[in-house]
Amino acid sequence: MNIIKTKKLTFEYIRRDDEGNIEGITRAVDEVDIDVKAGEFIAILGHNGSGKSTLAKHLNAILYPTEGSVFIDGKDTSDEEHIWEIRQIAGMVFQNPDNQIIGQVVEEDVGFGPENMGVPTAEIWERVEESLRAVGMYEHRKKSPDRLSGGQKQRVSIAGVLAMHPKCIVLDEPTAMLDPSGRKEVIRAVRALNDVEKITIILITHYMEEIIHADRVFVMDEGKIAMTGTPREIFSRVDELKNLRLDVPQVTLLAYELKKSGLKGLPPAVLTTGELLEALRI
Repeated sequence: MNIIKTKKLTFEYIRRDDEGNIEGITRAVDEVDIDVKAGEFIAILGHNGSGKSTLAKHLNAILYPTEGSVFIDGKDTSDEEHIWEIRQIAGMVFQNPDNQIIGQVVEEDVGFGPENMGVPTAEIWERVEESLRAVGMYEHRKKSPDRLSGGQKQRVSIAGVLAMHPKCIVLDEPTAMLDPSGRKEVIRAVRALNDVEKITIILITHYMEEIIHADRVFVMDEGKIAMTGTPREIFSRVDELKNLRLDVPQVTLLAYELKKSGLKGLPPAVLTTGELLEALRI
């Protein structure tokens, strides 16, 4: 069974003047069909304004379709009776960790969600420890979040969602405000949750190097799904990605240019430096 399924999902932003009259309508998501199986690592790519973040907010019932349907673990997000359950199934992590961290101490912040769910105190602390260990932040449990780096704060945000025991975590550009070191920390933690905990991951990003380990990739443009495939299949289409105003990892681009210059023996798409070195037998 699919944990996430959308059917012709369409969402329109309506702009109104001061008197409430409609000034314009922008179709941010345009008849999108996606399906995600439990345990998959899915990446959704796109340039700014492509609709990827608007799509992400539908997966946690923050937004509701203008037309079409969204089903989370078989439950229709338009059914108000299921909203609380849907938001427990699909946890959400946003760009700015400061907008999600509210506790004065790391472990208290992580325990906030389970406490609101009515989880017994003893189990809350078990979940806090389990979640902080899963993202590599247990040793910082007694610290104030203000003393953490950006990457560490984002990992605490992920732990806070994880403590609510979701089946799926939707991450809406979680590394957009981080430096390269912080981005690596967060992506490493996300991969571990998928590999070890078998949690379904939906990663919204415009950093191409973050999708290398995804099972499948959806590329969005103007609210539609423009491309879909494995990372290797997507990275083999360099010219199409450029036309969609997306960059490719430097090593992928280098291999692509080497192939164009006539070098033979390279695979259709190179994802890592190690792959390129092996192909060149250096």
